[in-house]
Parts: sequence; C-alpha cells; structure tokens
Amino acid sequence: MWLVAAGALVLAAMIQSALIPFHNWLLSSMTAPTPASALMHAGFVNAGGILLTRFAPVITVDSTLMLAVVAVGAASAGGGKLLKSVQTDIKSKLGCSTVGQMGFMIMQAGLGFFGAAITHLILHGFYKAYQFLSSGEQVEHTSPSETTEHTIGPLTSAVGFVVALLTGLAGGVVFTVLTGKGASVDSGLLLTFFVVFTTLHAARSAVQHTSLPTLARYGAVPLVFFPAIVIYAVVYEGVSGLLAVSTATTELTLLHGVIAVTFVGIYVAIETGIHEDSQRLYVALLNATQPSSNTLLTSTEDYNEY
Repeated sequence: MWLVAAGALVLAAMIQSALIPFHNWLLSSMTAPTPASALMHAGFVNAGGILLTRFAPVITVDSTLMLAVVAVGAASAGGGKLLKSVQTDIKSKLGCSTVGQMGFMIMQAGLGFFGAAITHLILHGFYKAYQFLSSGEQVEHTSPSETTEHTIGPLTSAVGFVVALLTGLAGGVVFTVLTGKGASVDSGLLLTFFVVFTTLHAARSAVQHTSLPTLARYGAVPLVFFPAIVIYAVVYEGVSGLLAVSTATTELTLLHGVIAVTFVGIYVAIETGIHEDSQRLYVALLNATQPSSNTLLTSTEDYNEY
C-alpha cells in the first residue's frame, strides 16, 4: 500500500513538472500568449518539486524509490537538452529547456537534497520568467547587418577550455566548502559534479564570445561565476533551513556513476554535433516536441483582435 502511494506521488510530480514522457502539455502551451507561457514555466511546473518535498518522509523511506526518482529526473534532464538542440524558435527552445530544468530539479529531490530542489525551482522561476518576457528582443526588427566572422584558433580554444575547466573545478570546491555537500562519499558527490559541470559549460560558453578581448574574457569568467556560486550556496542554505526535511542523502551507487557518464556523453555529442548526423534522431526529437493539434490556430479569424 505504501509503495502504491509513493509511486502515485512520484507519477503526479512527473506529470505536473512536465517530465518526459508527460512533457507535451507544457510544450503545447507555447501556442499561448508569451505572458501565459512565462507563468506556466515559472510557476505551474514547480508543483512537482514542491509535492515531493512536502511528502519527503514518504519518498525517503525506500532507497530504491529514491533511485527511481533520480533516474526519471535524469532522463528528462538529458532528454530536454536533446530536444532543445533541434528547435529553431526561441519559445520552443525555452520550453524544452524547462523540461530539462525540471528534470534536474526532480533529480535533486531523488538525491535527497530537497533544499537544492526548492532552490532550483525558485531561481529557475525568476530566470525563465525573464527569458520569456524578454523573448521579443530576440527578433530582429531591422535589415540584417553585415558582420565580420571571428574564428577561434586552436591555441586560444585550448586555453579557453583550460580556463573553463579550472573555473568549474574551483566552483565545485567553493560549493562544497560553503554547503558541505560533496565532502563525503554519498549522493552529494553527484550534486557537486553537476555544479562543476554546469559551471564549466557556462564558463566555456563565455570564453567563446569573441566580441571582447581574450584577456578580458578569461579574467571576467571567475569574477562572474564565483559570486554566482556563492549566491546560490547562500540561497540554498537559507531555503534548507526553512524545510522540515531538507537533506536525506543516499549511498552512492552504480546508477549515479552511469548518470554522470551519460551526461558527459550527451554534452560532448551536442557540442561536437554528432547527434546531427542522424536524420532519424533529428526527426524523432522534432516530432516529440510538436504541440497538440487542438492548441493550434490555423485561421486568423480565430484570433481575438481585441
């Protein structure tokens, strides 16, 4: 009876947070006005993480169930990244990004870090609402201007990767020192791994912007990302202090290692464009993100001009 109740809670969280394969309702909301999309992506989808946190004493009873939550969260986190890679419009990209971010949030709950899950949904909500409400800025309202292409040489690229890698590792150390997570051999190691991985990816994207001088880019990376990690850690500690059950770490298992390796593989595949070589994969990913036909307006007469 307990297993049925716990399973129903996890299923409800998956549906409400639009985890794969229940993501279609959220992507179909892309046909709604942008403010409505912002509300859905910054508010409604958070209910899954809140549900698991409120019922943390039920979810944490069995370690196998916690691993299942980690698995479904990781599947959506990686799947959302792949779905985003084939999108061509800004709202669809943001929608697929939300699917991935909700996967990360649910995965953190499965790792036993409910404080991290709530922190994630708070910060993601602010960020995603801003992204949707400012999406109109992505549309060019003037004739395209000629720009000079800048290429990054092999040496500069290698140095940039080293800078990004060192920034990511240092970010993980800062996070561990401030929160204590990742200091022992448990599920906290995977959480710290994702902090390192996320920081590395963001830092690498920053150093590849050729609009700024090379030295300025390399110097700005740690100055920007270290304070951001500190702010995240402070918010995390503050949120954790308000929760009845904020942390319930589990033992490190083979599944955690497989998830870490899988994410590295997905990242490398997307960065190198390997996934673009398969037309079958491209079509499958594109079809998986199509909104429901019932949400599409095929005639301008259906629009309310007021």
